[in-house]
Amino acid sequence: MHKNSSTFIHEQQETMAKIGYIMVTPHYDNLEADRSWMNEYGCIQIIEESEENEKTRPLWKKLMLSLERGDEVVITKFSNALRGSRELAIFLEFCRVKVIRVISIRDRIDSGDTLFPDTKASAILEMFGSLPDEALALRKAAAHETKLKQKMILSADDMSKFKESKKEKEATIINMYMAGYPIDEIWRACGYKSRSSIFRVLNENNIKLNRGKHSGPIKKWSERKNPIINRDKQESSE
Repeated sequence: MHKNSSTFIHEQQETMAKIGYIMVTPHYDNLEADRSWMNEYGCIQIIEESEENEKTRPLWKKLMLSLERGDEVVITKFSNALRGSRELAIFLEFCRVKVIRVISIRDRIDSGDTLFPDTKASAILEMFGSLPDEALALRKAAAHETKLKQKMILSADDMSKFKESKKEKEATIINMYMAGYPIDEIWRACGYKSRSSIFRVLNENNIKLNRGKHSGPIKKWSERKNPIINRDKQESSE
């Protein structure tokens, strides 16, 4: 028995997959709202691309390869999912050929002409015109955020190496001082910016200074002033 066309179309609609996609970029304020919208709409999966992958977008490419005829793609905004007008043209042609329904939440566009009946042609043309600038701004923000993280965040291994290097320097300073090396040689060997760093390390490790004008623990500046001058100042103030 052959199925009639209405039954076939109904079964096709029941098997269509609804999949959401979000490029999670810095300062994206609508993430929770858009995620909730996609869940309520019935998306079986919500793909969230990391900002570190903004340029290559492996999850978006994987999604395109997995789509079947009649599926639905729900995006937050065209400028969020696509990197420019060229990609938009390729994407729309792909969806036309495979009969993929596209829904853009923030652009209020539904290729199925159901969800946003009040959207005018002028709004769609505005989306086309503003997409290059919006996509470029998104790329710059993601790239900047990634660079900041790379510069400011040390990995556990890097931090461990840094601490180990600091300990080795301090041990070198102490050993060289105890062996009688001049301060200038110790300074050059350890690579600190100033000689005061050498004395700071020695003082922190309770090493008694025993050469030159330095003897015993390092005193505060006020304690190192001439006591006669201090006494004269006190008498004059009285």
